[in-house]
Amino acid sequence: MAKPTEKDPVDIVHQNAIHVETIMKELRHQKLHTEFNINPYKKLHILTDKPMSNITYKKEEEDPAFVQAIHMARLEPTKKYSHPQTESQEIGWLSSPLIVSDRSDRRLNFPRQNSEITKYMDAAWRLKEQTQNLG
Repeated sequence: MAKPTEKDPVDIVHQNAIHVETIMKELRHQKLHTEFNINPYKKLHILTDKPMSNITYKKEEEDPAFVQAIHMARLEPTKKYSHPQTESQEIGWLSSPLIVSDRSDRRLNFPRQNSEITKYMDAAWRLKEQTQNLG
């Protein structure tokens, strides 16, 4: 079996230089965030106090910018944006009908029509559902 080679002793100056270089790199890319607020796009869960608690909280004034952000987050996409943001939103973005619906026009309106056979089958299906629900 081969004799294990001895490692060179640790050079503290070299290790310190690597450490200083790592810290300088971290400081160069570090961002300091000092303003925090709640994400308006996540569901906000409000927790109540215990029923027998005597703690009273003072009423704080609302932040109008935060309230506006919450209301904007709850709007549907057509009211938030002027154009669709994704390919899926393009389908149905304009949900208003292209032509006015006329119920008296027989070419486009096909109302449900009942004949003797359809009336009989409707009654049979109702009877079947009622007997299944009872038994």
